[in-house]
Amino acid sequence: MAEVTTSLSIGQVAERTGLSVHALRFYEHEGLFVNPVRRGPGGRRVYSQDEVDWLTVCIILRASGMPLPALRRYADLVRQGAGNEEERLTLMREHQAHVTAQIGKLAECLDLIRFKVGVYEDLLDPDSAGDHQCHAPIPSAPAQATEIRIGYARVSGS
Repeated sequence: MAEVTTSLSIGQVAERTGLSVHALRFYEHEGLFVNPVRRGPGGRRVYSQDEVDWLTVCIILRASGMPLPALRRYADLVRQGAGNEEERLTLMREHQAHVTAQIGKLAECLDLIRFKVGVYEDLLDPDSAGDHQCHAPIPSAPAQATEIRIGYARVSGS
């Protein structure tokens, strides 16, 4: 039985992935596809479901903060095929450690936000009386500067 290959236009892929047409062209230009993007009649880009699935992996890795050079390296390794799994594992373990640290920092941020929500809820509660402190309690350990990178935004604080 012949293999059925889905042919998708750049607009259809943009709709399925949530990436813009410009971003898809950028991903292609940056070498983030495992295989060269095929061209149909008239030179228009034609994508397969496998390419959409690969883009989904790329989108998740980027959303988790993987830098473009690391994502490009990962795509290069996948493109090379079998024999470099150890290097792929190393790359993924490094990124896993980064994401785990980021989650820890975000948990600390969420603790502060929950504290502030509680303070303002108490301030607005007519039945609540007493001394209100609007700042977070002094931590038992010395404060350390925190930097969290989320996508393209950088949040710093101490």
